[in-house]
Amino acid sequence: MTYKSICKQFLDNSGASIGDSITITNPDMTYNGILLDRSEDSPDGFIVLKMDSGYNIGVNIEDATLEVIKKGEKPKISYDNIELSKNDNDLDISIISTGGTVSSIIDYKTGAVHPAFAASDLLKANPELLDMANYEVKALYNILSENMKPEYWIEASKSIADEISSGSDGVVIAHGTDTMHYTSAALSFMIKSPVPIVLTGAQKSSDRPSTDAYLNLISSVEVAKSDISDVTVCMHETLNDDYCLVHKGTKVRKMHTSRRDTFRSINSNPIAKVKKNDLIIKNLNYTKRNENELKLVNDLETKVGYIKTFPGISNDFIEYHIDSGYKGILIEGTGLGHVPDYLVDSLKRANEENIPIIMSSQCLYGRVNMNVYSTGRQLIDSGVISCEDMTPETAYVKLCWVLGQTNELNEVNKLMKTNIAGEINDISSIETFLN
Repeated sequence: MTYKSICKQFLDNSGASIGDSITITNPDMTYNGILLDRSEDSPDGFIVLKMDSGYNIGVNIEDATLEVIKKGEKPKISYDNIELSKNDNDLDISIISTGGTVSSIIDYKTGAVHPAFAASDLLKANPELLDMANYEVKALYNILSENMKPEYWIEASKSIADEISSGSDGVVIAHGTDTMHYTSAALSFMIKSPVPIVLTGAQKSSDRPSTDAYLNLISSVEVAKSDISDVTVCMHETLNDDYCLVHKGTKVRKMHTSRRDTFRSINSNPIAKVKKNDLIIKNLNYTKRNENELKLVNDLETKVGYIKTFPGISNDFIEYHIDSGYKGILIEGTGLGHVPDYLVDSLKRANEENIPIIMSSQCLYGRVNMNVYSTGRQLIDSGVISCEDMTPETAYVKLCWVLGQTNELNEVNKLMKTNIAGEINDISSIETFLN
Protein backbone atom coordinates (compact mmCIF):
# COMPACT_ATOMS: atom_id res chain seq x y z
CA MET A 1 0.00 0.00 0.00
CA THR A 2 1.40 3.38 -1.02
CA TYR A 3 -0.70 5.54 1.32
CA LYS A 4 1.52 7.40 3.77
CA SER A 5 1.50 9.39 7.01
CA ILE A 6 -2.03 10.67 7.76
CA CYS A 7 -3.81 8.31 5.34
CA LYS A 8 -1.79 5.25 6.36
CA GLN A 9 -2.53 5.82 10.05
CA PHE A 10 -6.22 6.43 9.31
CA LEU A 11 -6.51 3.20 7.30
CA ASP A 12 -4.47 1.17 9.81
CA ASN A 13 -6.66 2.36 12.70
CA SER A 14 -9.75 1.38 10.71
CA GLY A 15 -8.36 -2.03 9.71
CA ALA A 16 -8.89 -1.22 6.02
CA SER A 17 -6.75 -2.62 3.18
CA ILE A 18 -6.64 -2.10 -0.57
CA GLY A 19 -9.55 -3.93 -2.20
CA ASP A 20 -11.87 -3.77 0.83
CA SER A 21 -15.46 -2.60 0.40
CA ILE A 22 -15.84 0.33 2.76
CA THR A 23 -18.15 3.10 3.89
CA ILE A 24 -16.52 6.44 4.69
CA THR A 25 -18.41 9.35 6.21
CA ASN A 26 -17.06 12.89 6.43
CA PRO A 27 -18.89 16.11 7.33
CA ASP A 28 -20.07 16.49 3.73
CA MET A 29 -21.30 13.07 2.66
CA THR A 30 -21.20 9.30 3.02
CA TYR A 31 -19.45 7.28 0.30
CA ASN A 32 -19.50 3.56 -0.45
CA GLY A 33 -16.97 1.80 -2.63
CA ILE A 34 -13.83 -0.27 -2.98
CA LEU A 35 -10.63 1.17 -1.52
CA LEU A 36 -8.02 1.70 -4.26
CA ASP A 37 -4.32 2.52 -3.96
CA ARG A 38 -2.80 5.89 -4.86
CA SER A 39 0.46 6.92 -6.46
CA GLU A 40 3.33 7.67 -4.09
CA ASP A 41 3.53 11.34 -5.09
CA SER A 42 -0.18 12.04 -4.45
CA PRO A 43 -1.05 14.55 -1.70
CA ASP A 44 -1.76 13.12 1.75
CA GLY A 45 -5.18 13.37 3.38
CA PHE A 46 -7.28 11.76 0.62
CA ILE A 47 -8.20 8.16 -0.19
CA VAL A 48 -9.50 6.79 -3.49
CA LEU A 49 -12.72 4.82 -3.88
CA LYS A 50 -14.06 2.90 -6.85
CA MET A 51 -17.78 3.65 -6.90
CA ASP A 52 -20.51 1.32 -8.14
CA SER A 53 -20.84 3.64 -11.16
CA GLY A 54 -17.32 2.61 -12.22
CA TYR A 55 -15.78 6.01 -11.54
CA ASN A 56 -12.98 6.66 -9.07
CA ILE A 57 -13.23 9.54 -6.60
CA GLY A 58 -10.91 11.07 -4.02
CA VAL A 59 -12.39 11.49 -0.53
CA ASN A 60 -11.09 13.90 2.13
CA ILE A 61 -10.49 11.96 5.39
CA GLU A 62 -10.43 15.02 7.66
CA ASP A 63 -12.99 14.43 10.49
CA ALA A 64 -14.08 11.24 8.68
CA THR A 65 -15.01 7.79 9.97
CA LEU A 66 -14.46 4.55 8.07
CA GLU A 67 -16.18 1.17 8.33
CA VAL A 68 -15.02 -1.96 6.54
CA ILE A 69 -18.08 -3.66 5.02
CA LYS A 70 -16.30 -6.57 3.37
CA LYS A 71 -12.68 -7.64 3.13
CA GLY A 72 -11.35 -7.92 -0.41
CA GLU A 73 -8.19 -8.32 -2.48
CA LYS A 74 -6.11 -5.69 -4.24
CA PRO A 75 -7.47 -5.25 -7.78
CA LYS A 76 -5.28 -6.87 -10.41
CA ILE A 77 -5.37 -7.68 -14.09
CA SER A 78 -6.28 -11.32 -14.65
CA TYR A 79 -8.18 -12.76 -17.59
CA ASP A 80 -8.99 -16.30 -18.58
CA ASN A 81 -7.62 -17.61 -21.84
CA ILE A 82 -10.01 -17.20 -24.75
CA GLU A 83 -10.75 -19.43 -27.71
CA LEU A 84 -10.82 -17.54 -31.00
CA SER A 85 -13.26 -19.85 -32.76
CA LYS A 86 -14.55 -18.94 -36.22
CA ASN A 87 -18.14 -18.43 -37.27
CA ASP A 88 -18.66 -18.67 -41.03
CA ASN A 89 -21.45 -16.09 -40.87
CA ASP A 90 -19.28 -13.40 -39.27
CA LEU A 91 -16.85 -10.99 -40.88
CA ASP A 92 -13.12 -11.43 -40.28
CA ILE A 93 -11.73 -8.42 -38.43
CA SER A 94 -8.04 -7.83 -37.69
CA ILE A 95 -7.01 -6.06 -34.49
CA ILE A 96 -3.50 -4.61 -34.50
CA SER A 97 -2.16 -3.16 -31.25
CA THR A 98 0.56 -0.50 -31.22
CA GLY A 99 0.30 0.27 -27.49
CA GLY A 100 -1.00 3.46 -25.93
CA THR A 101 -3.42 3.96 -23.04
CA VAL A 102 -6.02 1.63 -24.57
CA SER A 103 -3.42 -1.16 -24.20
CA SER A 104 -2.03 -0.01 -20.85
CA ILE A 105 -2.42 -0.51 -17.13
CA ILE A 106 -1.74 1.89 -14.29
CA ASP A 107 1.16 1.32 -11.88
CA TYR A 108 -0.18 2.47 -8.53
CA LYS A 109 3.31 2.70 -7.04
CA THR A 110 4.29 5.50 -9.43
CA GLY A 111 0.92 6.68 -10.68
CA ALA A 112 2.24 6.19 -14.23
CA VAL A 113 0.52 4.40 -17.09
CA HIS A 114 2.55 1.75 -18.90
CA PRO A 115 1.83 -0.11 -22.16
CA ALA A 116 1.23 -3.70 -21.10
CA PHE A 117 -1.53 -5.43 -23.09
CA ALA A 118 -1.12 -7.40 -26.28
CA ALA A 119 -3.83 -7.35 -28.93
CA SER A 120 -5.35 -10.59 -27.60
CA ASP A 121 -5.64 -9.02 -24.13
CA LEU A 122 -7.99 -6.43 -25.59
CA LEU A 123 -10.37 -9.27 -26.47
CA LYS A 124 -9.95 -10.82 -23.02
CA ALA A 125 -10.75 -7.50 -21.39
CA ASN A 126 -13.74 -6.93 -23.69
CA PRO A 127 -15.25 -10.41 -24.31
CA GLU A 128 -18.44 -8.97 -25.83
CA LEU A 129 -16.34 -8.27 -28.93
CA LEU A 130 -16.28 -12.02 -29.56
CA ASP A 131 -19.99 -11.94 -30.42
CA MET A 132 -19.46 -9.39 -33.18
CA ALA A 133 -16.89 -10.92 -35.56
CA ASN A 134 -14.08 -13.38 -36.11
CA TYR A 135 -10.68 -11.99 -35.18
CA GLU A 136 -7.03 -12.11 -36.08
CA VAL A 137 -4.97 -10.30 -33.45
CA LYS A 138 -1.44 -8.94 -33.64
CA ALA A 139 0.75 -6.79 -31.38
CA LEU A 140 2.84 -4.66 -33.73
CA TYR A 141 4.36 -2.39 -31.06
CA ASN A 142 3.92 -1.83 -27.34
CA ILE A 143 4.71 1.88 -27.07
CA LEU A 144 3.10 5.06 -25.85
CA SER A 145 2.25 7.18 -28.85
CA GLU A 146 4.72 9.99 -28.14
CA ASN A 147 7.33 7.41 -29.21
CA MET A 148 5.73 6.89 -32.63
CA LYS A 149 8.02 7.55 -35.62
CA PRO A 150 7.42 7.87 -39.38
CA GLU A 151 9.36 4.63 -39.79
CA TYR A 152 6.69 2.92 -37.68
CA TRP A 153 3.97 4.25 -40.00
CA ILE A 154 5.66 2.42 -42.85
CA GLU A 155 5.78 -0.84 -40.90
CA ALA A 156 2.15 -0.41 -39.78
CA SER A 157 1.00 0.18 -43.36
CA LYS A 158 2.71 -3.04 -44.46
CA SER A 159 1.11 -4.98 -41.62
CA ILE A 160 -2.34 -3.61 -42.44
CA ALA A 161 -1.91 -4.38 -46.15
CA ASP A 162 -0.85 -7.94 -45.27
CA GLU A 163 -4.01 -8.41 -43.19
CA ILE A 164 -6.20 -7.12 -46.02
CA SER A 165 -4.40 -9.28 -48.58
CA SER A 166 -5.01 -12.29 -46.32
CA GLY A 167 -8.76 -11.69 -46.42
CA SER A 168 -9.48 -9.33 -43.55
CA ASP A 169 -12.86 -7.60 -43.89
CA GLY A 170 -11.74 -4.66 -41.74
CA VAL A 171 -8.83 -3.56 -39.58
CA VAL A 172 -8.93 -1.98 -36.11
CA ILE A 173 -5.72 -0.35 -34.84
CA ALA A 174 -5.35 0.23 -31.09
CA HIS A 175 -3.19 3.34 -30.76
CA GLY A 176 -2.18 5.97 -28.23
CA THR A 177 -4.26 9.13 -28.51
CA ASP A 178 -1.49 11.75 -28.42
CA THR A 179 -0.26 11.15 -31.97
CA MET A 180 -3.18 9.14 -33.33
CA HIS A 181 -4.14 11.91 -35.78
CA TYR A 182 -0.63 11.88 -37.26
CA THR A 183 -0.85 8.11 -37.82
CA SER A 184 -4.37 8.27 -39.24
CA ALA A 185 -3.23 10.91 -41.73
CA ALA A 186 -0.15 8.90 -42.69
CA LEU A 187 -2.13 5.72 -43.29
CA SER A 188 -4.71 7.71 -45.30
CA PHE A 189 -2.02 8.73 -47.78
CA MET A 190 -0.14 5.43 -47.81
CA ILE A 191 -3.02 2.96 -48.22
CA LYS A 192 -5.89 2.76 -50.63
CA SER A 193 -8.09 0.10 -49.08
CA PRO A 194 -11.16 -1.88 -50.15
CA VAL A 195 -12.11 -2.35 -46.46
CA PRO A 196 -12.40 -0.10 -43.38
CA ILE A 197 -9.28 0.85 -41.41
CA VAL A 198 -10.20 2.24 -37.98
CA LEU A 199 -7.90 3.73 -35.35
CA THR A 200 -9.07 3.89 -31.76
CA GLY A 201 -7.65 4.43 -28.30
CA ALA A 202 -8.54 5.47 -24.78
CA GLN A 203 -8.04 8.39 -22.43
CA LYS A 204 -8.11 6.10 -19.38
CA SER A 205 -6.28 2.77 -19.24
CA SER A 206 -8.19 -0.45 -19.84
CA ASP A 207 -7.85 -1.70 -16.24
CA ARG A 208 -9.59 1.35 -14.78
CA PRO A 209 -13.32 1.01 -13.99
CA SER A 210 -13.87 4.42 -15.63
CA THR A 211 -12.06 3.44 -18.85
CA ASP A 212 -13.44 4.62 -22.17
CA ALA A 213 -11.69 1.75 -23.99
CA TYR A 214 -14.70 -0.56 -24.07
CA LEU A 215 -17.07 1.71 -26.00
CA ASN A 216 -14.28 2.88 -28.30
CA LEU A 217 -13.26 -0.68 -29.17
CA ILE A 218 -16.73 -2.10 -29.62
CA SER A 219 -17.76 0.89 -31.75
CA SER A 220 -14.60 0.59 -33.83
CA VAL A 221 -15.36 -3.05 -34.61
CA GLU A 222 -18.82 -1.94 -35.76
CA VAL A 223 -17.15 0.58 -38.10
CA ALA A 224 -14.73 -2.11 -39.32
CA LYS A 225 -17.78 -4.17 -40.32
CA SER A 226 -19.46 -1.24 -42.06
CA ASP A 227 -19.41 0.24 -45.57
CA ILE A 228 -17.04 3.09 -44.53
CA SER A 229 -13.80 2.20 -46.25
CA ASP A 230 -11.70 5.26 -45.42
CA VAL A 231 -9.01 5.39 -42.77
CA THR A 232 -10.94 6.75 -39.78
CA VAL A 233 -10.62 7.51 -36.07
CA CYS A 234 -13.40 6.27 -33.77
CA MET A 235 -13.61 7.81 -30.28
CA HIS A 236 -16.20 9.03 -27.75
CA GLU A 237 -18.72 11.64 -28.90
CA THR A 238 -19.38 12.98 -25.37
CA LEU A 239 -18.15 12.47 -21.81
CA ASN A 240 -20.76 9.74 -21.39
CA ASP A 241 -20.69 6.17 -22.67
CA ASP A 242 -23.38 6.71 -25.28
CA TYR A 243 -21.97 7.03 -28.82
CA CYS A 244 -18.65 7.36 -30.60
CA LEU A 245 -17.96 9.56 -33.61
CA VAL A 246 -16.24 8.37 -36.78
CA HIS A 247 -13.78 10.98 -38.08
CA LYS A 248 -11.98 11.04 -41.43
CA GLY A 249 -8.31 10.24 -40.78
CA THR A 250 -7.03 13.42 -42.46
CA LYS A 251 -9.57 15.74 -40.80
CA VAL A 252 -9.32 14.77 -37.15
CA ARG A 253 -7.35 16.20 -34.23
CA LYS A 254 -6.95 15.63 -30.49
CA MET A 255 -8.29 18.81 -28.87
CA HIS A 256 -8.14 18.21 -25.10
CA THR A 257 -5.53 16.61 -22.86
CA SER A 258 -7.86 14.30 -20.92
CA ARG A 259 -11.54 14.47 -21.98
CA ARG A 260 -13.13 11.37 -23.48
CA ASP A 261 -14.53 13.47 -26.35
CA THR A 262 -11.11 14.92 -27.15
CA PHE A 263 -11.16 14.04 -30.87
CA ARG A 264 -12.95 16.46 -33.18
CA SER A 265 -13.32 16.76 -36.92
CA ILE A 266 -11.64 19.98 -38.11
CA ASN A 267 -13.09 21.87 -41.10
CA SER A 268 -15.28 18.82 -41.67
CA ASN A 269 -18.23 16.96 -40.19
CA PRO A 270 -17.77 13.48 -38.69
CA ILE A 271 -18.68 10.68 -41.06
CA ALA A 272 -20.92 8.86 -38.58
CA LYS A 273 -21.89 8.26 -34.97
CA VAL A 274 -21.80 4.67 -33.79
CA LYS A 275 -22.12 2.17 -31.03
CA LYS A 276 -22.73 -1.59 -31.23
CA ASN A 277 -25.44 -2.44 -33.80
CA ASP A 278 -26.22 1.23 -34.35
CA LEU A 279 -24.31 3.23 -36.98
CA ILE A 280 -25.79 6.54 -38.12
CA ILE A 281 -24.23 8.21 -41.16
CA LYS A 282 -23.80 11.99 -40.73
CA ASN A 283 -21.62 12.83 -43.74
CA LEU A 284 -21.87 11.03 -47.07
CA ASN A 285 -18.41 12.15 -48.17
CA TYR A 286 -16.59 8.85 -47.63
CA THR A 287 -15.20 5.96 -49.67
CA LYS A 288 -17.44 2.90 -49.87
CA ARG A 289 -16.37 -0.69 -49.19
CA ASN A 290 -14.72 -2.31 -52.26
CA GLU A 291 -14.68 1.02 -54.10
CA ASN A 292 -10.85 0.87 -54.10
CA GLU A 293 -8.47 -1.95 -54.83
CA LEU A 294 -5.71 -2.42 -52.27
CA LYS A 295 -2.75 -0.19 -53.09
CA LEU A 296 0.25 0.56 -50.88
CA VAL A 297 2.32 3.69 -51.54
CA ASN A 298 4.34 4.04 -48.36
CA ASP A 299 7.61 5.76 -49.26
CA LEU A 300 8.22 8.65 -46.85
CA GLU A 301 10.81 11.38 -46.46
CA THR A 302 11.50 11.60 -42.73
CA LYS A 303 13.77 14.66 -42.75
CA VAL A 304 10.98 17.23 -42.78
CA GLY A 305 10.94 20.20 -40.40
CA TYR A 306 7.93 21.54 -38.49
CA ILE A 307 8.24 25.19 -37.36
CA LYS A 308 5.66 27.15 -35.40
CA THR A 309 5.93 30.88 -35.96
CA PHE A 310 5.74 33.22 -32.98
CA PRO A 311 6.40 36.91 -32.20
CA GLY A 312 10.14 37.44 -32.41
CA ILE A 313 10.97 34.26 -34.32
CA SER A 314 14.37 34.63 -36.00
CA ASN A 315 15.70 33.63 -39.38
CA ASP A 316 17.88 31.11 -37.56
CA PHE A 317 14.97 28.66 -37.43
CA ILE A 318 14.72 28.59 -41.23
CA GLU A 319 18.45 28.78 -41.87
CA TYR A 320 19.14 25.88 -39.49
CA HIS A 321 16.82 23.57 -41.41
CA ILE A 322 18.31 24.60 -44.74
CA ASP A 323 21.89 24.13 -43.54
CA SER A 324 21.06 20.81 -41.85
CA GLY A 325 19.85 19.20 -45.06
CA TYR A 326 16.10 19.13 -44.40
CA LYS A 327 14.14 18.17 -47.51
CA GLY A 328 11.02 20.19 -46.69
CA ILE A 329 9.61 22.50 -44.03
CA LEU A 330 6.07 22.85 -42.71
CA ILE A 331 5.39 26.26 -41.13
CA GLU A 332 2.48 26.74 -38.77
CA GLY A 333 1.82 30.39 -39.54
CA THR A 334 -0.47 32.98 -38.01
CA GLY A 335 -3.96 33.82 -39.19
CA LEU A 336 -4.40 33.36 -42.92
CA GLY A 337 -0.89 31.91 -43.18
CA HIS A 338 1.69 34.53 -42.29
CA VAL A 339 5.17 34.86 -40.81
CA PRO A 340 7.11 38.07 -40.06
CA ASP A 341 8.17 39.73 -43.31
CA TYR A 342 11.85 39.63 -42.30
CA LEU A 343 11.78 35.82 -42.81
CA VAL A 344 11.07 36.22 -46.53
CA ASP A 345 14.73 36.20 -47.61
CA SER A 346 15.33 32.90 -45.80
CA LEU A 347 12.23 31.37 -47.38
CA LYS A 348 13.45 32.52 -50.83
CA ARG A 349 16.77 30.83 -50.14
CA ALA A 350 14.97 27.57 -49.25
CA ASN A 351 13.03 27.71 -52.50
CA GLU A 352 16.20 28.37 -54.48
CA GLU A 353 17.78 25.31 -52.86
CA ASN A 354 14.82 23.11 -53.87
CA ILE A 355 13.40 22.88 -50.34
CA PRO A 356 9.60 23.24 -50.40
CA ILE A 357 8.04 25.48 -47.73
CA ILE A 358 4.45 24.62 -46.87
CA MET A 359 2.22 27.12 -45.01
CA SER A 360 -0.51 26.09 -42.56
CA SER A 361 -2.31 28.09 -39.87
CA GLN A 362 -2.24 28.01 -36.09
CA CYS A 363 -5.97 28.77 -36.20
CA LEU A 364 -6.81 25.17 -37.23
CA TYR A 365 -10.27 26.17 -38.47
CA GLY A 366 -10.62 28.11 -41.72
CA ARG A 367 -8.36 28.29 -44.74
CA VAL A 368 -4.89 29.54 -45.56
CA ASN A 369 -5.12 32.51 -47.93
CA MET A 370 -1.87 34.34 -48.59
CA ASN A 371 -3.44 36.61 -51.23
CA VAL A 372 -5.12 39.00 -48.76
CA TYR A 373 -2.21 40.89 -47.18
CA SER A 374 1.09 42.13 -48.58
CA THR A 375 3.18 39.77 -46.43
CA GLY A 376 1.23 36.81 -47.75
CA ARG A 377 1.85 37.89 -51.32
CA GLN A 378 5.56 38.14 -50.60
CA LEU A 379 5.41 34.57 -49.30
CA ILE A 380 3.70 33.39 -52.49
CA ASP A 381 6.38 35.15 -54.56
CA SER A 382 8.97 33.33 -52.44
CA GLY A 383 7.51 29.98 -53.49
CA VAL A 384 5.63 29.18 -50.26
CA ILE A 385 2.87 26.61 -50.86
CA SER A 386 -0.58 26.94 -49.25
CA CYS A 387 -1.99 24.08 -47.16
CA GLU A 388 -5.56 25.16 -47.99
CA ASP A 389 -7.73 23.93 -45.06
CA MET A 390 -5.53 21.07 -43.89
CA THR A 391 -4.61 20.85 -40.22
CA PRO A 392 -0.90 21.50 -39.59
CA GLU A 393 -0.39 17.87 -38.54
CA THR A 394 -2.00 16.48 -41.67
CA ALA A 395 -0.03 18.92 -43.83
CA TYR A 396 3.22 17.84 -42.18
CA VAL A 397 2.45 14.16 -42.74
CA LYS A 398 1.37 14.82 -46.32
CA LEU A 399 4.64 16.66 -47.03
CA CYS A 400 6.59 13.65 -45.69
CA TRP A 401 4.56 11.43 -48.03
CA VAL A 402 4.79 13.72 -51.07
CA LEU A 403 8.57 14.03 -50.70
CA GLY A 404 8.68 10.24 -50.59
CA GLN A 405 7.26 10.30 -54.12
CA THR A 406 9.14 13.26 -55.66
CA ASN A 407 11.62 16.02 -54.81
CA GLU A 408 10.77 18.14 -57.88
CA LEU A 409 9.36 21.46 -56.63
CA ASN A 410 6.64 21.88 -59.23
CA GLU A 411 5.41 18.34 -58.64
CA VAL A 412 5.51 18.83 -54.85
CA ASN A 413 3.43 22.00 -55.32
CA LYS A 414 0.92 20.15 -57.48
CA LEU A 415 0.57 17.16 -55.11
CA MET A 416 0.27 19.31 -51.99
CA LYS A 417 -2.65 21.17 -53.59
CA THR A 418 -4.34 17.97 -54.81
CA ASN A 419 -7.00 16.37 -52.61
CA ILE A 420 -5.65 12.84 -52.25
CA ALA A 421 -7.30 11.43 -49.10
CA GLY A 422 -10.06 13.88 -48.22
CA GLU A 423 -7.62 16.33 -46.62
CA ILE A 424 -8.72 19.36 -48.66
CA ASN A 425 -12.24 20.73 -48.98
CA ASP A 426 -13.18 22.70 -52.09
CA ILE A 427 -14.96 25.29 -49.97
CA SER A 428 -14.97 26.13 -46.26
CA SER A 429 -18.21 25.94 -44.26
CA ILE A 430 -18.97 27.83 -41.06
CA GLU A 431 -21.07 24.85 -39.96
CA THR A 432 -17.93 22.85 -39.23
CA PHE A 433 -16.47 25.38 -36.78
CA LEU A 434 -16.32 23.67 -33.39
CA ASN A 435 -19.17 21.43 -34.52
